Amino acid sequence: MADWELLRRLALALPDTSEAVSWGSAHWRVRGKGFVWERPLRKTDLAHLGLDEQPGPIMGARVEDEHEKLGLIDEDPDVFFTIPHFDGWPAILARLDRIGDERLAELVEEAWLVMAPPKLARARLDGRSVE
Repeated sequence: MADWELLRRLALALPDTSEAVSWGSAHWRVRGKGFVWERPLRKTDLAHLGLDEQPGPIMGARVEDEHEKLGLIDEDPDVFFTIPHFDGWPAILARLDRIGDERLAELVEEAWLVMAPPKLARARLDGRSVE
């Protein structure tokens, strides 16, 4: 199963990606726009989920829209979920220790494509590099 080191490698392998710390957690950005991040659950999140403590590592990822977010949750609720903090916002949470490596790679690239500038995203999809 996936871990933070794999997530880091996948994110940093994408063009123009940087790593930063935001609110004490790792955050990966494409040209300054966040696309995947570490997202510890807060007390209110735990209460909403009916948990006493965080069950494992949680990551956040940008998605195209609410429809895609709900589709991911419907597709695999053991991995994907959301909390009220993300209501109306195109982002999904994922249990990192339950997502397969291949699915994580897809999620990271899809999140990158959502946040990358259009010219950079098109170049990636076309297999070209952008200077």
